[in-house]
Amino acid sequence: MKMHNGNKPNLDELPTSAQLIKSTIAAAAAAIVILITVVLPSEYGIDPTGVGKAIGLAEMGEIKGQLAEEAEADRLQELQNSGSSKQQSSLGGGLFSFFVGTAHAQTAEPEWTDQFSVTLTPGEGTEVKLVMEDGAVAEFRWVVENGVVNFDLHGDVGGENISYEKGRAVADDEGILTAAFTGNHGWFWRNRGEQDVTVKLYVRGDYSEMKLP
Repeated sequence: MKMHNGNKPNLDELPTSAQLIKSTIAAAAAAIVILITVVLPSEYGIDPTGVGKAIGLAEMGEIKGQLAEEAEADRLQELQNSGSSKQQSSLGGGLFSFFVGTAHAQTAEPEWTDQFSVTLTPGEGTEVKLVMEDGAVAEFRWVVENGVVNFDLHGDVGGENISYEKGRAVADDEGILTAAFTGNHGWFWRNRGEQDVTVKLYVRGDYSEMKLP
């Protein structure tokens, strides 16, 4: 008995080389769009198109980056077995300036424009931003009651980010913030202790809005 193969495909029904190339290019273009608009903003806080910020992915990426930096800092501190200390990132490039004040008042002065207070449970973090124009100046002071916090004073707008100062196990800070560009500039605090702490922030200066969590 002879065995017969099924119907052979019609050559006219098979995709041409040109069609395969077009499909490959379309797939690659779609992958690039997803990378730029979704992956980069949500995973790395990089948002060149502004789409990530519009749909809330850019902030997610920034928080992931901050958490990764904190975890690495904790690991290095354990390896070095060093005591808790405040660490400052270098300021350069002529893009911004940050000057730390020396006087520490125990209560809020009446001339502070805005005040903010938040209680953080162990492991909890929060963020406050000031909307500032390029070169605008704001004075600030914040204190921690019942403990210390890790913090990152930074700025962001679209895909542009800058870190002015970072610290670990810090009880208070004050100074002058000069915006490196038009955008959001402010603080991220995290309680790495074992008990609740309260962070109190006082600000005044050249900003249009305080964005609260």
